[in-house]
Amino acid sequence: MVGPALTVWATAAAVLGVGPAGVPWVRLAALLAAATALLLMRLSTRARPSRHPVRPFRSRPSFRPFRPLRRPLTGRSLAGLLLSAGAAAVATTLATADLHRGPLPELARRQATVTVDLTITKDPRQGHAGVAPYVVLQAVVDRVGATAVRTPVVVIAQGSRVGSRSRGKDPGPGVDAWLALLPSTRLTVQARLQEVAPGGDTAALLLTRGPPQVLSPPGQVQRAAGALRAGLRRASAPLAPDPRALLPGLVVGDTSEMPDDLEEAFLATDLAHITAVSGANLSILLVLLIGAASRSRTPERGGLAARLGLPLRPTALVGALLTACFVVLCRPDPSVLRAATTGLVMLLALATGRRASALSALSGATLLLMLVDPWLARSYGFALSALATAGILVLGPRWTEALVQRGWPERLAEAVGCAASAQVMCGPLLALKAARVSVVAIPCNLLAEIAVAPATLLGFAALAAAPLSMPAAVVLARLAAVPASWIIMLARWAADLPGAELAWPGGWGGALLLVAVTCAAVACLPVLRHRFVALALTLALLALLLRPAPLTRLVTGWPPPHWRVVACDVGQGDALVISSGTDPGTALVIDAGPDPHAVDSCLRSLEITRIPLLLLTHDHADHAEGLPGVLHDREVGAIETTPDQDPPGEWARIRRWAGAARIPLLEAAPGERRGLGDLHWQVLWPAGPLDAGTPGPNNASVALLITTPQLRMAFLGDLEPPAQARLLDHLADYPALRHVDVLKVAHHGSANQDAELIRALAPRLALISCGLGNSYGHPAPATLRLLRSIGSTVLRTDQQGDLAVIDQVGRISVATRPR
Repeated sequence: MVGPALTVWATAAAVLGVGPAGVPWVRLAALLAAATALLLMRLSTRARPSRHPVRPFRSRPSFRPFRPLRRPLTGRSLAGLLLSAGAAAVATTLATADLHRGPLPELARRQATVTVDLTITKDPRQGHAGVAPYVVLQAVVDRVGATAVRTPVVVIAQGSRVGSRSRGKDPGPGVDAWLALLPSTRLTVQARLQEVAPGGDTAALLLTRGPPQVLSPPGQVQRAAGALRAGLRRASAPLAPDPRALLPGLVVGDTSEMPDDLEEAFLATDLAHITAVSGANLSILLVLLIGAASRSRTPERGGLAARLGLPLRPTALVGALLTACFVVLCRPDPSVLRAATTGLVMLLALATGRRASALSALSGATLLLMLVDPWLARSYGFALSALATAGILVLGPRWTEALVQRGWPERLAEAVGCAASAQVMCGPLLALKAARVSVVAIPCNLLAEIAVAPATLLGFAALAAAPLSMPAAVVLARLAAVPASWIIMLARWAADLPGAELAWPGGWGGALLLVAVTCAAVACLPVLRHRFVALALTLALLALLLRPAPLTRLVTGWPPPHWRVVACDVGQGDALVISSGTDPGTALVIDAGPDPHAVDSCLRSLEITRIPLLLLTHDHADHAEGLPGVLHDREVGAIETTPDQDPPGEWARIRRWAGAARIPLLEAAPGERRGLGDLHWQVLWPAGPLDAGTPGPNNASVALLITTPQLRMAFLGDLEPPAQARLLDHLADYPALRHVDVLKVAHHGSANQDAELIRALAPRLALISCGLGNSYGHPAPATLRLLRSIGSTVLRTDQQGDLAVIDQVGRISVATRPR
C-alpha cells in the first residue's frame, strides 16, 4: 500500500498545479496509464508459471527456480502504481472543476457585487490586523441569483472598528455574530467579489459588511458539537490565562484564545502539534476503549469494552462511532482526517479478524483521503501528521531496539525512539516552511508527552460534564490545568533558551540539506560509544543552547566592540538599537519590527537588558508588532509614540501590551530633547499638529536627530515627501542636520523620497532596513542611485543582515552579521 499511496499523493500534488487548459491532457494521460496498467496485468497473467514447476537438477546449483515469479509480481506492482496515478489524476481534475464552473469566477474577475446563498464549511476565525475587525470563514456557494452552483469561496466579513475578543479587544459590531456561526449554517450574503491567486482551493474572495443573514441554522450534530466546545471554554474560563487558552486547543483543537507569545513558544519548541488535534488524542480515546492494539484479539485485551464484555465486532462499531464523533467535535482538519481514517482502517481489521498493520492502515488512509480530497496533497498539516506517524512506525521500533541493546530502559528507549523518529521525518518539512530548525524539539516532546494524556483525558471529561454540571466541569478543568501548565512552562522555558532555534536555509534546498545532515548524524551515532566523544558533544550542545556571551563573541565576533548603532534584520520592518556608550547592556531602541522573535533575538545577541526608552516612530505593524519581543525579559522604562494614533487597531494593541507590562506610554513632543549616557537626541518631526498637507500615518512618523561626541545621525521613520519637504523647510533650525554621518533612510528606501532633503543631509553612511524579496520593491533603484550619487555608502539588512555601525574616535566602520 505504500507505493500506491505515495503515487496518489505525488500525482494529486502535481495535477493541482495544472490550470484549466491542461485538464484534457491530464485526463488523456490518466486514460493511457489505465490502459497500460490493464495491458501489464494481462501480460502478467499470461506469464504466470504453472503451480507445479519442474524442479531443477541438483547438478545445476546456479539455476534459481523461483526467478520467473518476480516478473509477474513486478508487472502487477507497476500496473497498480499506474492505476493509482490515473485514479488520482481523474479525482483531482474532478475536484478542481468546481473552481472554474459557474458564473462566480467571471464575476470575480469583474469585481462584481452579487447576492449569493452559501453554506459554511469551517469555523469562523478572527482576524487581528488592519484598520477594522474582520472574520474569515470558508464556505461553498449554493446559489448565485437563480443559478445553482457549488463553488468553494472564502468570505471576509468586516466590522467598523478594530478588535479581537481573543486578544483582549472589543471585536466590534457585527463581528460577534459572525464568530458565533457554526459549520453547515446557510446564509445569504451581499458581497463584492475579488479574484484569488491561482493554485488555491477556492474560486473567489467575498468581501461583505454588516451582520450575517441566516437562511437556515446548522444541523443538530453541529449544534451539539458547538455546545460541547463552548461548554469546555466556559469550564476553562476560571483558569489562569495560559491554561485557559491551551486546554481547549489540547482537547478539541480550539486555539481561538491562544495568545501570540504562547503560540511563538510552541512553534519555537516544535510543540505546535499538541494543539493541532490528531492521532495522539484519538489514540488515547481508542486505547481507553479497546486497550493496547497488540492484545486486542487475545483474552488479555484491556479497555472499557473488555470490562463491559463487548465482543470484537461491537467493540469495533463503538470505536467507529467514537471516531466519527471525534471528527465532528474536533473539526475535519487535515491531521484529524488522517488520524480518523487510519483508526477506521485499523478498526475494520479488528472487526473482520484480519491482521492489523499500522503502516498499511496509514498508507490506505492516505490513498483514500487523497482520492476524496486531493487538496490534502498540498496541506502542511496533513504532511506533518502523516510523516510523523510514518516515522514512528518505520524508524521508531528500530531505534528503540538499538537503544535497548545498548542498555537503555525499554520505556525510555521507546519514548526517545518515537520522539526522535517523528522529528527526523518532520524536520525537513518544517525547515522548508519556516527556514528554521528547533534544537530543543526532541527533549521538549519527550518531557511534554508525560502530560499530554492526563490533560487530554481530564479535558474530555470536563467537556462531557459541562452540559450536565458546570461546577463539576470546572473542577475537572482545574485538574487538567495542572499537566497543561507543565506543558506551557516547558514550552516557555525552552523557547527562552538563546539557542532554542537555528536559522536554516528555506525552500527545497534547505529541506534537502537537512536530510543530508540528518543522515550524516545518524551514520555517526556509533561514534558516541566513546565517552570522551559523547562528553564533548554534550558540552557542545549545551554551549549551542545557552550561548554564553563570551563564547558567542569569541566564535562569531558579534557584537563587535565599540558599536554605536545596530539596524536589526527583522524582515520588512524597522528595529534599531543605539548604544548608550556608557553601559554595554543599556540602549535606546527605535521601533520593534514586525516579528517579536526576530527583535528579541537581535537584542539578546547585543546583550541588551535595559531600555530606558523604546520609541515607536508610528503605529504601523512593521514597526510595532515586535513590541512583545522587546519587552521580553528586559527592563523598559517608557514607550514613546507619535501623537497621531493611526491606525487605531495597532494603537490599541500597543496600549494593551504596555498596560500588561505596566510601562508608561508617552507622546513625542515637538522639539523634545532627551539624553542617555553620552547620547543626546531631539525630536525633529512632527513639528506640530498634522494637517491635510501631510496625510497618513507614515507622515506622522517621529524623526530624530541623535548625536554622540563623534557622530551625528538622522532617523526618519517612514516619512514621505510631504513631511520630508516640510522638514527641509526647518533645516535652518537644525544646523547639525547638514552632512550627517549616518542616515536611517525613510520608509525602507522606497521611491517616495525628497531628493533635496537627502542631498542636504548628505550622509556618509545610509542604512536601509527591508525584508528579503519583499513585495513592495524596497529599496527602490531610484533611491539607491540618489544615495550613491552623493557619495553615500549604502547598506541593507535584506542583503547584509544585522548592520552594526562602529565608532572608533570618529572613524566609522561597519560590521555585518548575515541571518
